[in-house]
Amino acid sequence: MATTASGHTLVQPPGATKPRRETASLTTNPGGFWFVLPFVVVYAAFTIFPVLYGFGMSFFNVSLAGAPTTFVGVDNYAELLGDAQVWRTLGHTLLFTLISTVPLVVVSLAMALLVHTGVKGQWFWRFSFFAPYLLPVSTVVLIWNWLMQGDFGFINGVLDVAGLPRVGWLSDEGVALLSVVLITVWWTVGFNFLLYLSALQAIPESVYEAASLDGAGGWRRTLSITLPLLKGTTGLVLVLQVLASLKIFDQAYILFGGSGGPGGAAAPILQYVYDTGFVNYRLGYASAISYVFFALIIVVSLGQFALSRRRGRTAA
Repeated sequence: MATTASGHTLVQPPGATKPRRETASLTTNPGGFWFVLPFVVVYAAFTIFPVLYGFGMSFFNVSLAGAPTTFVGVDNYAELLGDAQVWRTLGHTLLFTLISTVPLVVVSLAMALLVHTGVKGQWFWRFSFFAPYLLPVSTVVLIWNWLMQGDFGFINGVLDVAGLPRVGWLSDEGVALLSVVLITVWWTVGFNFLLYLSALQAIPESVYEAASLDGAGGWRRTLSITLPLLKGTTGLVLVLQVLASLKIFDQAYILFGGSGGPGGAAAPILQYVYDTGFVNYRLGYASAISYVFFALIIVVSLGQFALSRRRGRTAA
């Protein structure tokens, strides 16, 4: 029996049972565990174990040349603090991240706005903007390597026709890193373009119609409606782009054949990790460098996450 708020007594009919919540657990429903187990095993074998093994290796003097492995404690970490090449390549990586992130956000947003306005031949523009992202990095770098050749490259040929001086895209220390930025922007901007385009298509058309009735023109609708509603997408693009740019390796390594460009001006820190471990055979020291860089990425990720949460609270 049960009593209502008005004091009436409710009598359950004979044989009725109280509803019972079903709780899923490994004991009541073990099937889910067996479905997840293969992924857990693969993830542990190819992600968790290598991460822990590499971290342990950073405390040893491990060599691929067959030298005996010895425990060195934190000596590898102490050495990297005084290694000028570590800080130089880290500076290249941070500078590349700063230079590449801005155009990869601005250009992708402009491309998405262009397509979203209903310009003719949308299928062509969408395909053209996204197609480079589907190419493998080796193909992309090969194309741009020919375009950037100093003697017969297409870009310098255009500069000649325009009466401008040629640029040493692959031979000038001051331009080498910029060349990697241009390749990266052309190659990866299509992914950010799709993110912005999907966000634009999710904005209700009624919002723009109401603004038009109030006399707002195209630019006013873009500045007062579109851009504010894209703040969440812009935050996502910034996070993804910063993390991707910090991990730059393939473009620079293939473009300059592992030399890091003229004078090593475009060598990122991951290339120095690769050279230290697989060219100089110092796996322990390379592990120490990579884990310090990994800690830096974690700090940057947490910082961006904190900023995004603060902006969300301010907007609310």
